Amino acid sequence: MKLRVNVVTLFPDFFRGPLGLSIPARAAAAGLVEYNLVQLRDFTHDRHQTTDDYPFGGGAGMVMKPPPFFEAVESLAPEGRDRPPGAILLMSARGKRFTHEDAVRLSLEPEITLLCGHYKDVDQRVADGLATEEVCLGDFIVSGGEIPALAVVDAVVRLLPGAISDHESASTDSFYDGWLSPPSYTRPAEYRGMAVPPVLLSGDHARIAAWRRAEAERLTRERRPELLARPETS
Repeated sequence: MKLRVNVVTLFPDFFRGPLGLSIPARAAAAGLVEYNLVQLRDFTHDRHQTTDDYPFGGGAGMVMKPPPFFEAVESLAPEGRDRPPGAILLMSARGKRFTHEDAVRLSLEPEITLLCGHYKDVDQRVADGLATEEVCLGDFIVSGGEIPALAVVDAVVRLLPGAISDHESASTDSFYDGWLSPPSYTRPAEYRGMAVPPVLLSGDHARIAAWRRAEAERLTRERRPELLARPETS
């Protein structure tokens, strides 16, 4: 089954380069995913193609208007429906933090639609009446929804069966099993006075596996202790 990814944005060109490279490009070439970049300004009805306005109640910044978002998403709906199938995600600093579990869930959808805001904010009616969920990358602000949307697309697409040739490599990534991944090393065995841990050169696969598990737990405990409380890490 091919995943269809719709991205509604003021800046379609932001995505063309990254989606034409590496895993996202290979997945598209293999028929695993189809990208559909939707220009939000195509769904405005004034000479200046206005997508934002001043906020009700006053205050700084501009707020993106609801009609272009609603009409853009409705244009993606199959006949007989008013919305495309699958999740509709609004990139929002008020949203729930996007996780690996979210990427897994979305990779099983037939279609996902990502809504990219810009300027100060997006009218709340887009979140309340159009999006099925709001997501963010973390506790920081970027210039628009395009950056988090691209991260979400990449995280989802790389999980599609066949997108990555080495599944074992992906299965040892951070967060795959709830932990941070252990450190990785390659040749040379010593560089500028820094040596590879001897256990990795021992050829003893049981010892190596135990070292990696211990390092994953140590790093998770030091850097992301909240992950240790999740059921999948127990």
